[in-house]
Amino acid sequence: MATRKKTKAKTKAKSKAGHKKAPARKPAARRKIVAKARKKPAAKKTAARRALAKKTKAKPVARPAPTASPVARPAAPRPAPAAKPMKPPVALPAHPGVRIGVVTHYFGHLSVAVVKLEHGTLRVGDTIHFKGHTTDFSQRIDSLQVDHKPVTEVGPDDDFGLRVIDHAREGDVVYKV
Repeated sequence: MATRKKTKAKTKAKSKAGHKKAPARKPAARRKIVAKARKKPAAKKTAARRALAKKTKAKPVARPAPTASPVARPAAPRPAPAAKPMKPPVALPAHPGVRIGVVTHYFGHLSVAVVKLEHGTLRVGDTIHFKGHTTDFSQRIDSLQVDHKPVTEVGPDDDFGLRVIDHAREGDVVYKV
């Protein structure tokens, strides 16, 4: 045990002899970034608001009247602004037919649209037009289905499915051509 105590004493003596590490210093730029990050953003906002409030309360300073120079010309009257010609109102495109319903659902993997018929009747062989925000196409009806059963005609307030040739979206309006 005596040998261990001696070795500890030797290591302590060496460390006391002035072989200490200097503490690591951070670069000055790093300190500025850290200091900025610690500031509260609310303090800046209130200071900006106060400055704006002070600016609005200040009274405008009256400017002295300009002195007349010996070569002063009288101000020419400005011509009245020319009246702009009125453009004719833009005519909205006419709808392709009579509105009969709205698309309530679209099955993309089957290319089938479910349509809620508002009024009127629709038969196999009729031509319909789908119109929406990004949809605009016409097609002939080849088949109609109500509750997974093929039918030849549908009436008002019927929900029916039909195969479509293009992508239809919910909310698209259906017109009978």
